[in-house]
Amino acid sequence: MENQNESKGFSAFLKRKDIEFSAKRYGIDALGAMAQGLFASLLIGTIIATLGQQLGIPILVEIGGFAKSVTGSAMAVAIGYALKCPPLVLFSLIAVGGAANSLGGAGGPLAVFVVTIFAAEFGKAVSKETKIDILVTPSVTIAAGVLLSMWWAPSLGAAANGVGTTIMWATELQPFLMGILVSVIVGVALTLPISSAAICATLGLTGLAGGAAVAGCCAQMIGFAVMSFPENRWGGLFAQGIGTSMLQMGNIVRNPKIWIAPTLASAITGPIATCIFQMKMNGEAVASGMGTCGFVGQIGLYTGWVNDISAGTKEAITAFDWLGMGMVCFILPAIFTLIFAYILRKIGWIGENDLKLNL
Repeated sequence: MENQNESKGFSAFLKRKDIEFSAKRYGIDALGAMAQGLFASLLIGTIIATLGQQLGIPILVEIGGFAKSVTGSAMAVAIGYALKCPPLVLFSLIAVGGAANSLGGAGGPLAVFVVTIFAAEFGKAVSKETKIDILVTPSVTIAAGVLLSMWWAPSLGAAANGVGTTIMWATELQPFLMGILVSVIVGVALTLPISSAAICATLGLTGLAGGAAVAGCCAQMIGFAVMSFPENRWGGLFAQGIGTSMLQMGNIVRNPKIWIAPTLASAITGPIATCIFQMKMNGEAVASGMGTCGFVGQIGLYTGWVNDISAGTKEAITAFDWLGMGMVCFILPAIFTLIFAYILRKIGWIGENDLKLNL
């Protein structure tokens, strides 16, 4: 009886503190928010800095540099916001994110993700429990986060970097097979209510594997956009084509067969990207998982070309580069998806209004 009462008391405490141990809270809400934090710092900073370099405007390069310098903090605050942290906890996560990202090295995003979750929940647990909350809450949050960063971040970062390096090595070694696998898996992740961008950033997925990831994401977004045009017209085309294919998740749950066409398209465009066009994402890894969302994937590809030219590994941006981007990111996904969708409609696997969105 005493154990039951303790269990009920602990459950009531967690509920009062809005501490929820669930896959949705951590694997969907927090991971998705982390991607937004990455976008609002590292990615947008890279875009601004690249514009400054190309246009010869030093102030833009400086602005971009400042945005990139707060990447860890931006991710941590975004995660804390998704975890519904009180203000003192949320603001304290700025220091936690900076420490975890710095100590995590190349795999910093994974370190930030894991450490921030623990620090945020510790902070929420003590928030407003004492009369000196303004001292206790930030102290506990920052101390827990920084100590965990010192303890875990190097290992977490090394693990994430190792997995990403292995995937990239395997893609270089077997571009056809890995082109299919990476394209399909990352593309499916983009449409699911999780963050493909955060996954790519966590693994540091760049190079040929990053190009395959871009192909998969574009196939899902462009595929659903053109396939559902009869039902959703121009609003749906833009909402899915430069917004997100995640809008179709409700329809996918009702009829999973609608997912077949864009997924098959990604299985074709992935190896085309790796084997024919040698399309590499050498911009920021987060862009590998963005597809055509705000054309971030394409901006990332362009940024990578610029980086390669600066590093001396590429002489110039060629017409073949632009052709590859256009074919893999826009034209081929549309053509292949429409072909597969036509067949699926003919055999009755896709019915009328199965792709209809409430826009």
